[in-house]
Amino acid sequence: MMFWYDHDVSGWGWFAMSAGMILFWALIITLAVLVFRALNQPHEHTHLPAAPAPEDILRERLARGEIEEEEYRRRLAALHAPPLTKP
Repeated sequence: MMFWYDHDVSGWGWFAMSAGMILFWALIITLAVLVFRALNQPHEHTHLPAAPAPEDILRERLARGEIEEEEYRRRLAALHAPPLTKP
């Protein structure tokens, strides 16, 4: 005669099932945390526009009429001049 309900799990079987269940839920929680962090991160593609070059600022000031052409040329020459060295 067969014993249909004689499927006892030994102590190691209970330990293996418990450890497996803990590892399973730890994996699910870790994946959920990683997905949550990935969705809430700021995007790397939101770069600020580059600051305009000094020559561009001078050109814009000349175009707006804030400075005269003579002052524009003087300041532009000062920008392109070699740095001053102290004697």
